[in-house]
Amino acid sequence: MIARIGTDVSTAADLLRSGHAVAIPTETVYGLAANAFDPEAVLQVFSIKARPSFDPLIVHLGRKEQLHRVVKHLPEGAERLMDAFWPGPLTLVLPKRLEIPDIVTSGLDTVAVRMPAHPTTQELLEQLDFPLAAPSANPFGYVSPTTAQHVADQLGGKIPYILDGGPCHVGVESTIIGLEGGRWTLYRPGGVGVESIEAVVGALSPMHRRILPVAPGQIESHYAPRIPVVVGEVEQLLPLYAAERVGVLALCKDHGAWRTEVLSVSGDLAEAARGLFGALRRLEASGAEVILAERFPDEGLGRAINDRLRRASAKGPYRD
Repeated sequence: MIARIGTDVSTAADLLRSGHAVAIPTETVYGLAANAFDPEAVLQVFSIKARPSFDPLIVHLGRKEQLHRVVKHLPEGAERLMDAFWPGPLTLVLPKRLEIPDIVTSGLDTVAVRMPAHPTTQELLEQLDFPLAAPSANPFGYVSPTTAQHVADQLGGKIPYILDGGPCHVGVESTIIGLEGGRWTLYRPGGVGVESIEAVVGALSPMHRRILPVAPGQIESHYAPRIPVVVGEVEQLLPLYAAERVGVLALCKDHGAWRTEVLSVSGDLAEAARGLFGALRRLEASGAEVILAERFPDEGLGRAINDRLRRASAKGPYRD
């Protein structure tokens, strides 16, 4: 089986109704989607990605009115958050209804839910009478895809169809928050800045460390290329790797390395986030032996970029 890449929403909808997994575009990254109410279809997603069963999935809705099929009740502040950020890159972890299969939530009594802002996937969800469970459309732990071709390069032999919606507008995964002890808690920084969320519901609590994740994207080693990633002060790191072909990931400065990917000449963190995963892929494909990455300003989307780089470098040094 070789995946077709196309823009036919009806084809994607028919395949999903038939129990297949299909790659779909969102504003954050491309997702590998299946009927959230069909355990066998969702099992395909875990199998195709080689994703561990203890890592829960995000359920994607087309309209807020569909929440009652997925969520048991809305806690204080949830409506304000949805009004402020949906459709968009904010995922809420909420009490789940029994209709959601345990495989979607990894046996937890909560479910991660969001409403994607991508018009192609909004059109797709309008054609379906079920929500979609969809993690990123890549092998587990690897760099997330932000174009249809990225999906084809890695999963093209395992799925029937890739719905092409063009390059992702945000480029990093959604921010995930949930309630713990009556307070909203940050589980994963992402496409909505923490500062914006706190303006709606007050200060977010930091997440307590756990052995098993309570939301997607919490595995320590994640979003990683196949070559080592080292995060820190690039000018100090370069002499330590002088004998190697070094790729550098930088916000706005060319450090004169063997290969450099500058994400935003103007220092725009939104532009940097859009290009992050693509730049990591290009550095890996360039023949570089190691990637040295700057630590980005820890605000807005910079916080999400730092989170992804920290996880990408989890098997190696992370230098503050």
